[in-house]
Amino acid sequence: MPTMRAARLPANLPICPPKEPVVRQPLISSAKAVELAGLFKIMANDTRLRLLHALAREGELGVNALALAVGMKPQAVSNQLQRLANRGILDSRRNGNGILYRIIDPCVVDLLDRGWCLLADSDKRQNE
Repeated sequence: MPTMRAARLPANLPICPPKEPVVRQPLISSAKAVELAGLFKIMANDTRLRLLHALAREGELGVNALALAVGMKPQAVSNQLQRLANRGILDSRRNGNGILYRIIDPCVVDLLDRGWCLLADSDKRQNE
C-alpha cells in the first residue's frame, strides 16, 4: 500500500473534522445523493483539480500565478475559481491590486489525497 503524503495545509486551515465513517451511516437519501453528485461534478474537472492541487501545495495564490501554473489564460482560471468559490470550496481576499485564493474546506485536501491514493492503487492493480 502506498504511503499517504502529508498535505501542505495553510497555517489557518483547520484539519478536516472527524465524522462518522460512511459505512456506519444510514443509506444515503436520494436528495443527499443528488447533492453529493453535484459536489463531485464540480470537482470532476481536470482544470479545477489542477487549480486545487496548486492551492493545496502553496496555500494562497493569485489568478496570474495560478494561470501560469496550469498554463491557461487568467480569465479562464478566474472563471474556474469562481465556480469553486460559489460552491464554498475556496475563499479569496484582496491583496493590493490583486486577489488571493485559498482552499477553505480542509476536507477538499483530504479528498485530493484520497483521489491520489486511489489513482496510484488502481494503476498498480492494472499493471499487475
